[in-house]
Amino acid sequence: MGCDGGTIPKRHELVKGPKKVVMIDKHAESAAKWKHCALSQEILRRPIIACDLGRLFNKDAVIEYLLDKTAERPNTDTVTHIRGIKDIKELNLTDNPEWKGERRNTKGDVYEDIQCGIFICPVVGLEMNGKHRFCYLRTCGCVFSDRALKEVKTEICHKCGEGFNAEDVIVLNGTKEEVGKLRERMEERRAQAKTKSKKSKKSKAAETVATASGSKEDAPAPQVDPTESAQPEGGESSQSAVAGPSDSSKDPKSSTSSNDKRSYQEMTEKSEVFKSLFTTHSSAKRTKDQMSNWVTHTPYHF
Repeated sequence: MGCDGGTIPKRHELVKGPKKVVMIDKHAESAAKWKHCALSQEILRRPIIACDLGRLFNKDAVIEYLLDKTAERPNTDTVTHIRGIKDIKELNLTDNPEWKGERRNTKGDVYEDIQCGIFICPVVGLEMNGKHRFCYLRTCGCVFSDRALKEVKTEICHKCGEGFNAEDVIVLNGTKEEVGKLRERMEERRAQAKTKSKKSKKSKAAETVATASGSKEDAPAPQVDPTESAQPEGGESSQSAVAGPSDSSKDPKSSTSSNDKRSYQEMTEKSEVFKSLFTTHSSAKRTKDQMSNWVTHTPYHF
């Protein structure tokens, strides 16, 4: 059997039975959620943020994830719904005066309460240790216990005085059913935000078109001199005969004809000056008396 050396195997070493189910302490698991980051599993330290599903994170851990989503990290399933900084809210927490930090009992001669929470409710004084239900407001980020919100019913925050609605209350570290309801509410808010953005874009496009058309309609019409339209037919010839060069500018036909004449004269003058540079021009031609005989010369530098 391969048991050399006189070893005697037992039955549980040879026969493989069913795996034992590991029992997880629910109280320890819930306490860990309220003291550790859901992404990095480090102890919660300020600034602390929460998502729309009520999970607690360290802000630096979430920012590192958003900057580099390709890096391999554990517990990335808890942050897949976070698209950017707009999907998270920084919490306004109240410190617990009885919390003295981790590993405060170095000698082991003092009783250490593991269930002691880091933060408490500012209204009732309950500790955030997993035993009590806590919520936060999306408007301001203040955190209260569910008991405080039920006993003191109001639409104004107890801590900062900012208004809120029932939809702005989000449960922290809730059950699966509560997380499912929060997810549905989150998807509805995002769908409404998309429709609003589309409507705003359409309204802006319509405003730009309206302003463009209005600017064209409001453009001033060309001004017409009433004296020109009120001139009699008989007085045109007399005024044109007496008027000087300033009156000729008023008549478009006369102005265009004079401009054409001037331009033609200027062109002819310029062309004559340009032609005079060449020997083929009439001014460059010489008579027979002015022309000299040709002198032949045989060069010897070939």
